[in-house]
Amino acid sequence: MIRIIASDADIAEGLTYLTCREPRFADIVGRLGPPPLRRAPEGLPGLLRIVTEQMLSLKAADAIWRRLERELHPLDPPAILRRRDKTLMKLGLSGAKARTFKALARAVSDGRLPVDTLSQHHDDEATARLIAIPGIGPWTADIYLLSCLGRSDVWPIGDVALQAAAAHAFGLTERPGSRDMTALGEPWRPWRAVAARLLWAHYRSLKGLSQTVV
Repeated sequence: MIRIIASDADIAEGLTYLTCREPRFADIVGRLGPPPLRRAPEGLPGLLRIVTEQMLSLKAADAIWRRLERELHPLDPPAILRRRDKTLMKLGLSGAKARTFKALARAVSDGRLPVDTLSQHHDDEATARLIAIPGIGPWTADIYLLSCLGRSDVWPIGDVALQAAAAHAFGLTERPGSRDMTALGEPWRPWRAVAARLLWAHYRSLKGLSQTVV
């Protein structure tokens, strides 16, 4: 069965499970309340936005994304493939991100990436389809599955903010690497995506950021 987080009720179910197993999660919920749902549109635009946001501040990424939406409307493969890499870079993308945009557009166009039906694939299969595309790594695949497809058990072990939040919340002496993050999240299956949302909320509180930003 593919378990989806589609509503606040699903978040609440995951929180009940997690707070029974980890008191420090209960502390975060008591201080910040339930984490936001954070669902984003799926499909090619959702993937392209995740690529755009990599390694950028939210403000900078949003400005670039608005420009891309305006200039590349309707954000389908033909709209991307008819632009040169230099044109995409003038809109704010790095060279690597411009090449990833093109690789995604080609893969969707020729059927190698059935992005509109990935929701029907289990996590491992959907991830394998995504990371087969040049420029798409595990982090991008994880964030797409979690935020766009709403999968309940995705655990983005390579996310720096998630690592930092885990280090602070659990009193670790240093930011955990991918192996430690994998071990840390193991007891929280099948609700690791809710654990990620909680820890991101904790990170945002540490940074004094709003909890309402998608």
